Amino acid sequence: MHWVLPVLLAVIGVTALLVVTPVSGYRPWPYLKPNSSDLMFGGSKKFEGSSEFVHLRYHMGPVLTANITIHPIWYGRWQKSQKKIIREFINSISAVDSKHPSVAGWWKTVQLYTDQTGANISRTVLLGEEKNDRFYSHGKSLTRLSIQSVIKSAVTSRTKPLPINPKSGLYLLLTSDDVYVEDFCGQVCGFHYFTFPSIVGYTLPYAWVGNSAKLCPGVCAYPFAVPQYMPGLKPLKSPNSDVGVDGMISVIGHEVAELATNPLVNAWYAGQDPVAPVEIADLCEGIYGTGGGGSYTGQLLNDKDGATYNMNGIRRRYLVQWVWNHIVSYCTGPNALD
Repeated sequence: MHWVLPVLLAVIGVTALLVVTPVSGYRPWPYLKPNSSDLMFGGSKKFEGSSEFVHLRYHMGPVLTANITIHPIWYGRWQKSQKKIIREFINSISAVDSKHPSVAGWWKTVQLYTDQTGANISRTVLLGEEKNDRFYSHGKSLTRLSIQSVIKSAVTSRTKPLPINPKSGLYLLLTSDDVYVEDFCGQVCGFHYFTFPSIVGYTLPYAWVGNSAKLCPGVCAYPFAVPQYMPGLKPLKSPNSDVGVDGMISVIGHEVAELATNPLVNAWYAGQDPVAPVEIADLCEGIYGTGGGGSYTGQLLNDKDGATYNMNGIRRRYLVQWVWNHIVSYCTGPNALD
């Protein structure tokens, strides 16, 4: 059982002239009842495979048509095994030889989106240089503004700074399970935006995703963990034996897909307000397989050891949310184009 309420992120005043408003807040677990009237498009951005209320439009901004390079920033303490799961997911996005249904097949839906010249989003997503911040240089409690400061530290470091790549680089801040980020668990599990030159020195598309294993696995690692207030609902077995990281994978996929199609919040989205856009992954929250929508995840796959997944990577299996296919006007996964 699965239903969701996507959240319009709170606006934070930095100064009288500077406002930080990450536009996409992803939360894969509900606080609505199935079939609630709040599941109408205007209330929650969620509906079940119908295009009747969808007005996804291209607003003429750039999308990522050049080869995409993702630069992870590992904030806090991370195990080698955890990093490996996430690295292999990123590498799987372009791994066309993976067994079907594949992560690469899922990315083909994202590739359908174009810029104003008709150029498609790149099929190539690369794992770039990485930065470790294992000593919590900005503390264990981050605000939306301090997230940009963490990125600044990573790209301006005296030793091995991350490369500056505004046109095709994505900066992925990953916080460990002992780090709290503003609105984490209560409202969001991840979001994306772009950095301000006044803070970082450059305009760089970025996303933050947190490891919820200690703070709120029942909220952000569903269906591999379930909330305590839902007795009797059994969690599914995670495909890589790490509930927190396996829960992060779908959030990472969600944010990377939206960064590729709406990096500066002026490209592909539905709704009238660019501060609170409905993006290609928002339209499919809670849908992981055929028939998904409302309170049902859709048809999933089970490994021989009982783990649940819906996509194959290079050497691993993952559970990743589907994304909106604007050609056919409904959510699709790897089966549609794989």
